[in-house]
Amino acid sequence: MKQLRWKDFSLVSKIVIEVGMIAVLLFAMNMLFYVRINNSMQKMDNVYASNAELTELSQVFEKVQDNMYKYLKVKSSQTLLDYYQNEAKYRNELEKLNEDNINDPVKLLERNIRKMSETYLDCTAETVAAKRGRNVEQYKRKYDDATKLYRYIQSSIDELNNLMFQENSSTYAVLRAVMRYLEISNSVIMIIIVAGGMLLLIQATRNMFVPLSNMAETAQLVGQGNFHVKMHDTDAQDELGTVTRAFNTMVENLDLYMARTKASMEKEQQMMERELLMENHLKEAQLKYLQSQINPHFLYNTLDSIIWMIRSEEYEGAGKMVSLLAKFLRISLSQGKDMIPLEKELEHASSYLAIQNIRFKDKFEFQIEADPALLKYLCPKLSIQPLLENAIYHGMEGMYEDGEITIRIYDRDGDIGIDVADNGPGMTQETIDHIMHNKVISSKRGSGIGVRNVNERIQLIYGEDYGVTITSELDEGTTATITIPKMEETDDAR
Repeated sequence: MKQLRWKDFSLVSKIVIEVGMIAVLLFAMNMLFYVRINNSMQKMDNVYASNAELTELSQVFEKVQDNMYKYLKVKSSQTLLDYYQNEAKYRNELEKLNEDNINDPVKLLERNIRKMSETYLDCTAETVAAKRGRNVEQYKRKYDDATKLYRYIQSSIDELNNLMFQENSSTYAVLRAVMRYLEISNSVIMIIIVAGGMLLLIQATRNMFVPLSNMAETAQLVGQGNFHVKMHDTDAQDELGTVTRAFNTMVENLDLYMARTKASMEKEQQMMERELLMENHLKEAQLKYLQSQINPHFLYNTLDSIIWMIRSEEYEGAGKMVSLLAKFLRISLSQGKDMIPLEKELEHASSYLAIQNIRFKDKFEFQIEADPALLKYLCPKLSIQPLLENAIYHGMEGMYEDGEITIRIYDRDGDIGIDVADNGPGMTQETIDHIMHNKVISSKRGSGIGVRNVNERIQLIYGEDYGVTITSELDEGTTATITIPKMEETDDAR
């Protein structure tokens, strides 16, 4: 099982993981603080509850004595009922007091109160029973005994209340100090977590910025015509690693293609005069020559935009652009294949439009309308991108907003039609004729392949019946249409 390394994660994943770790730590710290504070508050609640329970005990005890006296005085069923109710309530309150012999002043006093209260209640019960039996001498004697016990117990309850108040006051002061400590310690820990997280993000950003800066410098050299430079090899599987390897492969292929192009140009006239047997070799050389005319300025400008995004802390946009560029280069190489499915060509076009849209600050919108049944068929690699380049740099020229570019793929009388339409200023027929029939000069703003280049490659592969046509009206926009036959991978295709 392959071990997953940190440098194999995507740039977006790295940022999400790092931010997530900080968030989890902060959440855990807050939860710990909440639990500790909650425990302290519970203890404080218990402090207040103990005094409240004792007050309730004293009040019920007083009601028992009053109800007994009223019954002796009035002897009504209601006063008797009140007596029994409060007696039962008082017995329930006594259950909360300690009954064990513990060497603690508070607990010992609780035990004494409980034991004396049991004696008191027995005495009040005998008093009520003597009153109900009309035994005057006995209920008077028992009432006096109960009254003496009542006063002594009430005095003991007051003493217990004072002891508990003193004890609870000390406990409350300790709890306040603990809560203050928790507040300060939590604040310090949170500051440490935030500071550590910021340092981690800064280091991660630096690790992304340095390779991109090196790549931009190398791309600038390539743009100046130096195809012998190379980025440092890396085995990282993130976007930076993918772009680095794709960049090195592209430079190697460009160097190889330029060498082959120079040789093929010297022999082109001779190859045209040879027998039909050599025609296929000539066609292959021509295709390689046309496909090799990839201007590295697009790559350099894209990398330069990525660097400025990172410097402006637009990390999400930079990560997105790096991912799109890696996808663009990967499809551009296509494992050396000249023919690729329309689905892959659309992915390549979409990546190109997305990159340009980010570079030009959403100057235009684009949409793709494709018949899914046609996406399995093959088309020459890099057929749509040059038309998109022309639409962006010429069709969108002078427009500051509301630019629209539409790619349509549809069935065209049994063949495949590919439209690249824009809502730009349009062009005259003279301009169209110049584009289609005059030599295309490589532009620093474009890839250098050009519309005529695409038309020549298509006709080399499929014949004169296929190629590129342009229709345009001034102030209405321009539509470039590619027409190719339906060819599947099982066909005898290149």
